[in-house]
Amino acid sequence: MLTTDKILKLGSSSNQLFASSRKTRVVYASAIFLAVVAFGAAGVAPMAPDAADLPVKSIVEELAVPSLSEQIANLQSADQFYLREEKVRSGDTLATLLNRLGVHDDAAANFIKSDQVAYGVLKLKAGRRVQAQTNSEGQLQRLTATLSEGSGQPVRNLVIAREANGFTASESSAAVERRIEMRTGEIRSSLFAATDAAQIPDSIAMQIVDMFSTNIDFASDLRRGDRFNVVYETFWQNGEILRTGRVLAGEFQNGANKYQSVWFDEPGSKQGGGYYSFDGKSLKKAFLKSPLEFSRVSSGFSMRVHPISGKWKQHKGVDFAAATGTPIRAAGDGVIDFAGTQGGYGNVVVIKHWNNYSTAYAHMSRFANGMRKGSKVSQGEVIGYVGTTGWSTGPHLHYEFRVNNEARDPMSISIPNAQPLAGADLQRFKTVADDMRHRFALLNPQDNSIKLASK
Repeated sequence: MLTTDKILKLGSSSNQLFASSRKTRVVYASAIFLAVVAFGAAGVAPMAPDAADLPVKSIVEELAVPSLSEQIANLQSADQFYLREEKVRSGDTLATLLNRLGVHDDAAANFIKSDQVAYGVLKLKAGRRVQAQTNSEGQLQRLTATLSEGSGQPVRNLVIAREANGFTASESSAAVERRIEMRTGEIRSSLFAATDAAQIPDSIAMQIVDMFSTNIDFASDLRRGDRFNVVYETFWQNGEILRTGRVLAGEFQNGANKYQSVWFDEPGSKQGGGYYSFDGKSLKKAFLKSPLEFSRVSSGFSMRVHPISGKWKQHKGVDFAAATGTPIRAAGDGVIDFAGTQGGYGNVVVIKHWNNYSTAYAHMSRFANGMRKGSKVSQGEVIGYVGTTGWSTGPHLHYEFRVNNEARDPMSISIPNAQPLAGADLQRFKTVADDMRHRFALLNPQDNSIKLASK
């Protein structure tokens, strides 16, 4: 039986349900209305008129076309120039080179032969590129070539041009691009066969030999499967390689031994720098075995009868027989301690080196320029010339090697390496060495994968 309270509650619930359903119906109705309006708007929107119904207007205009004969006449009346490029060949003469370039011009040939600057064309090495611009009759209008005296020399551009009053020749500095080349090779038969296969220039191959010759005998120590990496400079202009530069780093795996070398620029060195191991130790021996490039030992470090006094006494140096005027090289880096005449030594130079080492060079015919006390010299620098001054019976060099001013036999002592890098130079070197390590890693991807797998 329903009570009044229950009726009231039931009525209240019905009202709430009705209100809720009414709200829902309103929302649905609104949504449907808006959708109908939207579709209706799309249905009654005016469409663009058909393009075919647009008015079309044709315009006809006559164009004046020049006659073909007039065009040919104009081309024939204008100067026509032809550009040709050739490489200098071994055995080329000026006549054969100009002929291949399409130049048939006696006046140009005579100018090149007679002008001091233009004559540089005749000095071009095989492989050099030459460009020539000629007219339709083969007369030279302009000739360009690149001149290079060799490694370390400035590269110049030569231009020969026809002017109103004849020809002119001029030289200008070339804009040279320096590139860093990286190559790797494997020994199959010989080093030079491997460098040829790796497209490494012969000049770079010779530097590789010089770098590692103190550790590797390239005639007998090489094994099939030995590998090497090399980083070196090349210099280019307009897509043409002008010359190779210096080997910047080298790595040689000879059997179980690995040798590495990095070039490091040293502003204070007359050679510009030197080669070092990755830990900054110099690979250059502190002293040359011989101060003369080509000579023979005529008297060793031993007791002998003096050729002038006739007395039996110790010969405290080594005599190198050579012709008068033969250049004498400093055995190591150092400072001139004495340069002048000294008794039986005649003209003598004494160089003080690091760590209480010193060397003496006697009987010189004359000194090189700049040899005075306190002057710095670098290993291999010419300090004088062979002669027969002082107590000498013929032209030769008397060479002494001293430790704490006591003479030692330079042919038997163990030659130390040059001083290692230290301080700021060592820190600067580490940056260079890290770059070369990275380059070697790029050349040895297989080694890198092995290292990564082992970690």
